[in-house]
Amino acid sequence: MSSKKRKLKIGVFGAGRGFTMIKGLANNPDAELSAICDYYPAYEERAKKLISDAGVKTSFYTDFDKFMNHDMDAVVLANYANEHVPYALRLLKSGRHIMSEVLACQTMAEAVQLIEAVEASKKVYSYAENYCYFRSTQEMKRIYKAGDIGEFTHGEGEYVHDCEPIWPSITYGDKNHWRNNMYSTFYCTHSLGPIMTITGTRPERVVGFEGRLEPKYAALGLKGAPHGMEVIKMSNGATVKSLHGSLKREPHAVWYSIYGNKGMMESDRFGETFHKINVYKEGSKTSPNEVSYKPRFPVENAQSRAAAGHGGSDYYTLHSFIEKILGRSYGSEAIDVYTAVDMTIAGLLAYRSICNGNIPIEVPDFRIKKNRDPFRNDNWCTDPKVAGKDKAPCAFPKESVIPDATYKKVAKHWESIKREWLGL
Repeated sequence: MSSKKRKLKIGVFGAGRGFTMIKGLANNPDAELSAICDYYPAYEERAKKLISDAGVKTSFYTDFDKFMNHDMDAVVLANYANEHVPYALRLLKSGRHIMSEVLACQTMAEAVQLIEAVEASKKVYSYAENYCYFRSTQEMKRIYKAGDIGEFTHGEGEYVHDCEPIWPSITYGDKNHWRNNMYSTFYCTHSLGPIMTITGTRPERVVGFEGRLEPKYAALGLKGAPHGMEVIKMSNGATVKSLHGSLKREPHAVWYSIYGNKGMMESDRFGETFHKINVYKEGSKTSPNEVSYKPRFPVENAQSRAAAGHGGSDYYTLHSFIEKILGRSYGSEAIDVYTAVDMTIAGLLAYRSICNGNIPIEVPDFRIKKNRDPFRNDNWCTDPKVAGKDKAPCAFPKESVIPDATYKKVAKHWESIKREWLGL
């Protein structure tokens, strides 16, 4: 009599961004899609169509409390980017492993709460910063660890995505949507995270800068500036420029450049973008100037080759999470809670720098417990539900004032394109 291997039971909270994870779990050799939770009917409809086509049975919920009581070993948090921590705290306390989508937290107090909840639970926390898993990022990490370009001296990361044409499709005309209320340096880990992953360094000091308010974005509902930048001093003394947000360019920029004291490397800026890298090694006879090539992913299989999301990187966020839970070797690539918080709070503190005249701000290392105490009640952010009296403006010194009629217009446009956008 043969015994069938028990698969991990994984739920997905948020069927919008979580649609990628739903696809990755639909026929996974080590995990099963146990449950899906989303309050939005169109996302539920799309997810049901996918799993029906895949021949998979799962449970659907619109109520998180009922979802949380479902039989699950782990949960993917793919809900709104500013609301991950409250749900993570509840799930960790209930004994579930967590994979959190971007961002890790929205306040310094949440950063402390999240770290301590992970420590207390002893469960796996993995941060799904998919840009750290591009084939270019992973290859640059390998080259750096081999010492081929020497010690890290300077890095630049860019995530520039012109979201103006798709704003109705990602905010729905909801004036309380996190994107309409985010500040310029909030969504920072796509640009900073890969630099940290490649070099193994963390931010120690940050200065923030924000772009100007743009009438085109205000006409879509955004209260803040559409792009921002951090200038960062890293733990080994290197400098970093991290740029992210909506600027006019095509194709959108997913670009990383790493300088060492023996050479440099960067991903392709146009064309192959996150698929190709260029490398210069000082004194190398085989590359007196540079070598350009398209590296392979460190791990490839039928599932990874079928995955298309974000250049194939979406597969590896879920794969490293599952491997970490199962105690396998690729689990070492999972991004832990301390690194996730480092990636995130650099942007939070960069905005604090902006609101204080672009002064340098120290980035505390919360691995050291005494560093947490000054921030336990620090709820400063642009989300009024969380910040209360400590609410920050969405831009400094003054955010755009958006009339309700703007959001109604955007919502009407979204309703007219919704089904086509979702492929229904």
